[in-house]
Amino acid sequence: QLDLVESGGGLVQAGGSLRLSCVVSGRTLDLYDVAWFRQVPGKEREGIACLGKRDPRTQYTHFVYGRFTISTDQTKTTAYLQMSSLMPEDTANYYCAATFGYRTCVLDVDAYDYWGQGTLVTVSS
Repeated sequence: QLDLVESGGGLVQAGGSLRLSCVVSGRTLDLYDVAWFRQVPGKEREGIACLGKRDPRTQYTHFVYGRFTISTDQTKTTAYLQMSSLMPEDTANYYCAATFGYRTCVLDVDAYDYWGQGTLVTVSS
């Protein structure tokens, strides 16, 4: 069982940066793929970045490619999403998720078993 808790959301101006954190408890991420999703009210949750155990180890949606970076710390107890060049369209609730990693990670909601409660990112124009 994994428990995931996100933090780091907030209000930022367009062009700014934020780093989201996802603290993992229960186990470490050694055996798990981790991903970040986001959701705007009324829309489906979309995968934006994942980090897995098989090459290619990272995947990004084209909406964030080159602007966002997913990583974990050396202890594998915290996952990060470094976000830069933020745009108003990035405004959403951001969720981290994890699943047992045995393949290239995917940006598919149905592939993940463990979820955090979300953290809100608001980008002003």
